[in-house]
Amino acid sequence: MGKFNLSHRIVLPPLARQRSYNNVPQPHAILYYSQRTTKGGLLIAEATGISDTAQGLNFTPGIWTKEQVEAWKPIVDAVHAKGGIFFCQIIHVGRASNSGFDGVEIHGAHGFLIDQFMKDQVNDRADQYGGSLENRCRFALEIVEAVANEIGADKNEKLGEKSESPDSLLPMRKAFKGTFLVAGGYGREDGNQAIAENRADLVAYGRLFLANPDLPRRFELNAPLNKYNRETFYTPDPVIGYTDYPFLED
Repeated sequence: MGKFNLSHRIVLPPLARQRSYNNVPQPHAILYYSQRTTKGGLLIAEATGISDTAQGLNFTPGIWTKEQVEAWKPIVDAVHAKGGIFFCQIIHVGRASNSGFDGVEIHGAHGFLIDQFMKDQVNDRADQYGGSLENRCRFALEIVEAVANEIGADKNEKLGEKSESPDSLLPMRKAFKGTFLVAGGYGREDGNQAIAENRADLVAYGRLFLANPDLPRRFELNAPLNKYNRETFYTPDPVIGYTDYPFLED
């Protein structure tokens, strides 16, 4: 993946966990991310706000203050200590990155600010950012260019969102010449098929990785998986549903 040598194709995608009190990453995130780190594995941090007006949920992390940047550093260090590659997903929800990370992913989904510009049912602008598809995509492309100019194009990640039909991503796959990552509810076999059919280079597993901190190992051994508990996805508890899922050897 660009200058990064990945050891496998399994990615931890950005998952909102809502455990960053006062929008400051907490020490318990060190264990959470390091549990899910493998040597040469790619992790993408949860959506991280770029300003105090960019947040949409409680207890989500930011990266716009010195305190937040300093709080991220030991988390990034823990991932690096185990040989992992760590990207920060930056976000503004709509209606600053730091070299403590290896790169950034720009959040462009879920009806948030960037996505709003691209949707013809929402964007009713009459200027160069509205109307045609080219104009509606202009804001997103300018953000990508600005971030790439700031941190380098090799540190900027693009994500293929989940779609109803795997084939619907093929035109984007053919048009985009870089590393292509797909996200969604893929199981092990679905992910293997996506790679075998050249529909993606990497596959992100959200709920499965959340509940199985050693997911790459379990996939390698075709071992049983822990079941995830939706009721603890977004609780502010620093342990329950966060760092208490067992490893295979447990």
